[in-house]
Amino acid sequence: MTNPHDIIKKPVVTEQSMMEMANKKYTFVVAKDANKTEIKKAVEEIFGVEVARVNIMNYDGKVKRMGRYVGRTAAYKKAIVTLEGDKTIEFFDGMY
Repeated sequence: MTNPHDIIKKPVVTEQSMMEMANKKYTFVVAKDANKTEIKKAVEEIFGVEVARVNIMNYDGKVKRMGRYVGRTAAYKKAIVTLEGDKTIEFFDGMY
């Protein structure tokens, strides 16, 4: 995975993730095969910030039913990135 935009898929915009932005913690959905160092390099390259730490969580898809048919939602990986220094990610500035 050489392109950082392939690693960072989309931001997670929830009430909890918005509250954590006060502590300089930003949440993203990332590629399933990405590791912490790849996520750190991708965030630093895309947003031009210094990353202090990366926490990742794997989510399994939930079982959902529509009548007698059973399916599954997609599994995904989520990363919480903590920044160091005074810089913030400008993409999130107008959201909270």
